[in-house]
Amino acid sequence: MLLYPERDALPYERLAAAPDIVRDRLRAAAALSTGERCIIVASALAIAQRTLAPGEAVGSIRRLSKGDRLEMDAFLGELAALGYSIEPVVAEAGQASRRGGIIDVSPPGAELPVRIELLGREIESLRAFDPSTQRSIGPVETIEIGPARELVAPDLSRLRNLDFGRTTRAARERFEEDLANLEADSAFEGRDFYVPLLAQATLLDHQPEDSLLVLDERADIAAVLDEALEEAETARGELEERGEVPRGLPSALERWHALEKQLAGRSSVLTLSRWATDEAASENAADVVRLAFAGQRAYGGQLRKLVLQSIEETRAGHHLIVVSQQAQRLAELFAEEDTPVSVSARAGEALPRLTLLQGSLAEGWRFSENGLELGIVTDTEVFGFAKQRRATPRRTVNREAFLAELTPGAYVVHIDHGIARFSGVVRMSVDGHEREYLELQYAEKDKLFVPTDQLDRVSRYIGPSDRQPHLTRLASGEWQRAKARVRKAVQALARDLLALYAAREVLRGHSYSADSPWQMELEASFPYVETPDQIAAIAAVKQDMEAARPMDRLVCGDVGYGKTEVAVRAAFKTVMEGRQVGVLVPTTVLAQQHFQTFRERLAAFPVRVEMLSRFRSDAEQRQVTEELAAGTIDIVIGTHRLLQKDVSFKDLGLVVIDEEQRFGVAHKEHLKKMRREVDVLTLSATPIPRTLYMALGALRDMSTMETPPEERLPIKTYVSEFDERLVRETVVREIERGGQVYFVHNRVHNIDMIAGKLQETVPEARISVGHGQMDEHDLEQVMREFVGGETDVLVCTTIIESGLDIPNVNTIIINQADKLGLGQLYQLRGRVGRGAHRAYAYLFYDRQARLTETARQRLQTIFEATSSNCGRLCAANRRSRKPTRRR
Repeated sequence: MLLYPERDALPYERLAAAPDIVRDRLRAAAALSTGERCIIVASALAIAQRTLAPGEAVGSIRRLSKGDRLEMDAFLGELAALGYSIEPVVAEAGQASRRGGIIDVSPPGAELPVRIELLGREIESLRAFDPSTQRSIGPVETIEIGPARELVAPDLSRLRNLDFGRTTRAARERFEEDLANLEADSAFEGRDFYVPLLAQATLLDHQPEDSLLVLDERADIAAVLDEALEEAETARGELEERGEVPRGLPSALERWHALEKQLAGRSSVLTLSRWATDEAASENAADVVRLAFAGQRAYGGQLRKLVLQSIEETRAGHHLIVVSQQAQRLAELFAEEDTPVSVSARAGEALPRLTLLQGSLAEGWRFSENGLELGIVTDTEVFGFAKQRRATPRRTVNREAFLAELTPGAYVVHIDHGIARFSGVVRMSVDGHEREYLELQYAEKDKLFVPTDQLDRVSRYIGPSDRQPHLTRLASGEWQRAKARVRKAVQALARDLLALYAAREVLRGHSYSADSPWQMELEASFPYVETPDQIAAIAAVKQDMEAARPMDRLVCGDVGYGKTEVAVRAAFKTVMEGRQVGVLVPTTVLAQQHFQTFRERLAAFPVRVEMLSRFRSDAEQRQVTEELAAGTIDIVIGTHRLLQKDVSFKDLGLVVIDEEQRFGVAHKEHLKKMRREVDVLTLSATPIPRTLYMALGALRDMSTMETPPEERLPIKTYVSEFDERLVRETVVREIERGGQVYFVHNRVHNIDMIAGKLQETVPEARISVGHGQMDEHDLEQVMREFVGGETDVLVCTTIIESGLDIPNVNTIIINQADKLGLGQLYQLRGRVGRGAHRAYAYLFYDRQARLTETARQRLQTIFEATSSNCGRLCAANRRSRKPTRRR
């Protein structure tokens, strides 16, 4: 089964296509054109977006086998013409590289890239390799190399009669330059703009005549495409009025009536309809099959009600299939009612009255006809949602490959030989065996060649400043002396840290019991599928809590990777044993966010959650502190207000600290005392070096969460001088697709002026302002209105940077981004892209500003970190830090 996705750029928008989307579209088109047995799933908009023609998809495929003759330079030219980018190292689909007599290439349809080794002009071997290590995996017989882009040798006749009469000079010059590049069929920035305008076919053109085409709600498909075409024409008209494009550009989408003509000539078309009342159904009544399906009843998390009603239905002769991620738990509940049911992986041909299946479906239904009563119940009916199954990735590729990060001239460290400069990857024959080596240059022109299977001995150089390091002299003892000095300093630091953390090893903490049935029900109600890293982190936290010594665990995970859910489950486990939980967060906005999250997740259980921050009045705060001391509040979420002397707990069992690095020294001293007495769970996306060091040194346990949620797409990041026109386009585009925007300006003294200018630029947008110096009630009202969708754009300071989670916000604009730290930029960018929609981050700097080298490095790092994890960002953060002078 293959997905044929929509392009993420809007019509007539100059944005580069996401490589993964292009890869999937080409893979699906090639599968159909070559007659591969498959099922293709596509949206209406994806079908209307043009792609390469069937002849281009199949006719451009180059098949290579061992022994074939190949002219290297000509072949590289063919790859470039097919859309492959020639890179130093192949890291993802659509890339190729050359090193000596070796060509690496990664076709979009291949599971893994292939290394082509030439002996003269003859292919000596073809080997698949892992991009993360660049090491060969095994030989392959043949390789098929198809196009890497959706526009190959375009027909430019559609662009010959454009009207440039009202086009600006800059736009005209850009179009003329683009047309010259298109005529030469060369790669250039902005080529993707012309794909929907010049491509000749749709996916329907690739579909064989004898294949089945299924239309889900034909009338809805027509409505969606009509609306999309209208929006595209409106966007083109606005661009023409502003003189940004010439008049006469082709339509960016195929019209519905043109697609209908193609459908009319097909013999195998199945149309699905809720009501079967459309024109096709009335004209061809003999071809209409009406099925007696009905919706399934909902249980709203009441598992006992589900069990009792299921038993009653099966005793009445009905057949019932329950498909759930919590099938084993349901089997236990059925057993308690003397109705034993075993859990199966799939349904057999002969169905019993009651079947329990472990799995996930979107929703259930009931079918009643000719005496057959059949029902399917899913997690949607049981809990109110259906978990999405995690798809198995087609290729296990680590795109942050070590070699891909290294460029010639970069400084590296060999664990045994010291600091060197990386010169490149070379191929050498030693003792009759030819291998690849990293060439490292040391002081006095000494060289060291490191085999690629010993990459674990080499790491990037990370220094305290931007100064270039001194290269080590080989065989001088200099590196060993430096390591001895560092070892001595580390031992001194370790003694200080051990004095603090030794107490937790000898103190006896509270040992929690195994999970209760309510704990299982809470975890079953999580509306998403846990990632493997999330499952491991949850298991580690529970193991710590069930041990005798107090827990002190750091959960390090990318923003949006599910750290809060780990905290929710740990807090619930604590409350189930009659103890209290304190959740400490750095900002009032984040406190409000966590307060809502915890309340929603625990709404079905007798757990009382309260908040203590300046969003509460003095009277409300006094009431919370009194009830906290009396033990009637189970979980309290608050800012540093929780650390004040008037706050006391009756039986504190767990402290959750979100983004510990955001608290001051006095606050941390208070937290140190807590660690000796209660379980502590720390959450962080970018831990400070000392926190990370303590975790890596086993002074604090650490769990890392590096797997993104399945539906999450990488955030498209852009760095640019401030451009008012681009700001308008960005805001309007997000509003038109039903989303919201953060506009970050971290200067309170003129933030209202910036908001006013933005309102003039985008008068149709509803804009609000929020910052930390506002009255707490005003700020709370602003946030409530924004979360509720009453405003489109929130102009704010960095108050939003920690933990705020609003899935409808999928664009963030950061003004004067060069004045913010790398950790801040990383956290801010993580405020968008929390759902399944493509998210965008725009980092602007002033046109008149002269970027320092450090600021340029920070912007470059955040621009390149499209799918980074906390470890990589922490390393980059340390590289970008410089000493600051106190004032």
